[in-house]
Amino acid sequence: MRRQFNRRKFLIYGSLTFGSSFFLKACANNSPIATETPAVLPTASPAAATAGTTIKVGILHSLSGTMAISEKSVVDAEKLAIKEINAAGGVLGKQIEAVTEDGASNWDTFREKATKLIDQDKVTVVFGCWTSASRKNVKPVFESKNHLLWYPVQYEGQECSKNIFYTGAAPNQQIEPSVDWLLKNKGKEFFLVGSDYVFPRTANTIIKAQLEALGGKTVGEDYLPLGNTEVTPIITKIKQNLPNGGVIYNTLNGDSNVAFFKQLKGAGLTPEKYPSMSVSIAEEEVKAIGVEYLKGHYAAWNYFQTVDTPANKKFVAAFKKEYGESRVTNDPMEAAYIAVYLWKQAVEKAGTTDIAKVTAAAYGQTLDAPEGKVTMDANHHISKVVRIGQVKQDGLFDIVYATPTAVEPVPWNQFVKETKGFACDWSDPAKGGKYKKV
Repeated sequence: MRRQFNRRKFLIYGSLTFGSSFFLKACANNSPIATETPAVLPTASPAAATAGTTIKVGILHSLSGTMAISEKSVVDAEKLAIKEINAAGGVLGKQIEAVTEDGASNWDTFREKATKLIDQDKVTVVFGCWTSASRKNVKPVFESKNHLLWYPVQYEGQECSKNIFYTGAAPNQQIEPSVDWLLKNKGKEFFLVGSDYVFPRTANTIIKAQLEALGGKTVGEDYLPLGNTEVTPIITKIKQNLPNGGVIYNTLNGDSNVAFFKQLKGAGLTPEKYPSMSVSIAEEEVKAIGVEYLKGHYAAWNYFQTVDTPANKKFVAAFKKEYGESRVTNDPMEAAYIAVYLWKQAVEKAGTTDIAKVTAAAYGQTLDAPEGKVTMDANHHISKVVRIGQVKQDGLFDIVYATPTAVEPVPWNQFVKETKGFACDWSDPAKGGKYKKV
């Protein structure tokens, strides 16, 4: 039986108070910085598993439990990148050997498996996590052991660890632009619904501050424990608080989305009058939930399968060849795929798998990614084009909005007063993970 989530931990992780600095260990920087001289980096690297002909890497995602609906495909993308790299000669003349562990949608299990990968398997890097709760649970492990995690999913920001590289979107590359677009195109009254853990609660704190600053209005806010499918009370509250229609901003994750969108349609809350914007539903989830429940609704990402770039056509073709024509690609999969390639480039530039040297070599790395050209900033996040898509009949997304150029990452939120004006730069010892911009 799957272990149940600990409610007390959800409250600890989720009830984020921005007046406290306890959870606000985050950062931002407005321009990519390329440097080969790092500062405030790990001073000692763990033993690298590079003896012999292979380099060991860890893969840590939920292959079971409520988050498996999303995370299994991320593993497929990471393994595809590893297979391609190995076929092209590997890294530093050695083949990549992946050690895969199941976080089982349980945050304690993620921590245990991260420790195993580092201490027992002696991996040189870990690609893993989806939810912010899982990332926050493994973050102390990577920091205390001076190891390295590449995290591939959009998140709430307010964090900047020297031991994590974030290849998904910061809030200013997904949440904030989507709120702007909704205010201009869909209405000013918002009902916020999310899973009860740190990402949705922090995201909604940002959204409420943004709406207040821009003349919008939050008319309601409600949460479900992750994996809970009792959505009827939330549907009732939406109808009560938005009797004439309005925007639903959705930060639900996992299986809860299946029940939510089925009951949303069943209650007659159609996207024409009640458009929803999701930040955790992509092509894979549309397929799992059913296009008949999601057609016409919106999602904000940096990548969709329908992105028209040569690199994306190559990526989609390779993925379908490997896993079947019926499979689809999505944003977290693409972010996971490019994370492996960016790590490879950093290792080759460093000439070693030594973590401090690889970290320094990652700054300024660029890649012609399926989503478009990306650049790794010294705040450990990458520049990304912002896109908004609307679900089509075929289950893919019609891209209705895209920024003309890549948006530089700003993990410290500039709408929330406690973090306004702060940034991060791990290449500068005087700045590090948090400093006040002049």
